[in-house]
Amino acid sequence: MAALRIGIVVGEASGDILGSSLIKAIKQKYPDAQFEGVGGPLMIAEGFNSHFPMDRLSVMGFVEPFKRLPELLNIRKSIKEYFTNNPPDLFVGIDSPDFTLNIELFLREAGILTAHYVSPSVWAWRQGRVKKIAKAVDRMLTLLPFEAEFYHQHNVPVTFVGHPLADQFAIDPNELEQQKQNVRELFNLLSSDSVVALMPGSRGGEVSLLAEPFIETARWCLHQRSDLKFIIPAANDQRKKQIQRQLQERGKGLPIQLVDGQSREVMTAADVILMASGTAALEAMLLKKPMVVAHRLSWFTHLIALMMVKIKFFSLPNILAGEALIPELLQKEVRPEMLGPLLLERLQDEQQRQQLTARFTELHEQLRQDASTRAAEVLLTMIEKRKQSSGIVNQ
Repeated sequence: MAALRIGIVVGEASGDILGSSLIKAIKQKYPDAQFEGVGGPLMIAEGFNSHFPMDRLSVMGFVEPFKRLPELLNIRKSIKEYFTNNPPDLFVGIDSPDFTLNIELFLREAGILTAHYVSPSVWAWRQGRVKKIAKAVDRMLTLLPFEAEFYHQHNVPVTFVGHPLADQFAIDPNELEQQKQNVRELFNLLSSDSVVALMPGSRGGEVSLLAEPFIETARWCLHQRSDLKFIIPAANDQRKKQIQRQLQERGKGLPIQLVDGQSREVMTAADVILMASGTAALEAMLLKKPMVVAHRLSWFTHLIALMMVKIKFFSLPNILAGEALIPELLQKEVRPEMLGPLLLERLQDEQQRQQLTARFTELHEQLRQDASTRAAEVLLTMIEKRKQSSGIVNQ
């Protein structure tokens, strides 16, 4: 009998991580399974056959995709033609919904089984997209439980498989505390130091809007407590230079350590975190860290967001909990006299820290489902049911 064959397309590094773990999990049951489409270095290392370099799909912002539109359309056309002429047992789009959902829709209409792994944020904005998703996929795999609830409400076949990040972090707070002390040695920090992590984001636009108020917040906090130490992880060389300029202009004399990358280690070493909104807030939650989340947009983008976004909270810990576990500050609220008191309160209130740790642990347990294994099981069941309905019996 022919080996199992699965098409996969990912468009960025996070998808490559998910894709490689998924391939490993599927190979546990089908060692000879074949995988092809578009993938990154981690997937290729697992034997994946990538027809195009993944980085050709990795475009961000509003302008860059338009510049690259002809190339992107040609790649998408080629993928559609290839899998239509060489139908796989299943096609999986991983994240990158603007690119992959169109392929899924085309292939499903051609009779090919399709799935999408990582839901787009249809529950937050542009909810009308769920109609296209319903036509494009035989099943949606979500990382978060409330996403699955949204699809159930719209009669889209869905399975919550858990979040892969939740499988990477220890749940036991005592184990996390030991990790904190170990990691502090990397940054020449003492176990007795009171450490605040400042994380103004990984993108240039985020850093340009948040680095200044974060540095000024450090100054404000030091006026209240002179023993504090601060550490900032720079996502890459460009962000490092950008933050260095801000430190030279506004942070002279402040005990702020700037390090290359190591954002997870920085969060692990910290007692409290001031951060941009994003996936890092989920990592901070899994590390059981008190945090304050800030979000600033250009006035025009903020205006559009007000009209389109349909959710009460914008940070993942609060969205998951359905309540305000952590402070969220927006736009003009992002200033030292508002950020500083919230940081110090979370640094100094031990009872509040313990309550937050307990809630974060509950949420961690909810997300910790061995996501890659669960996703593989769901996808393989889909394939087996399709074969049974087609009269094909596995040998």
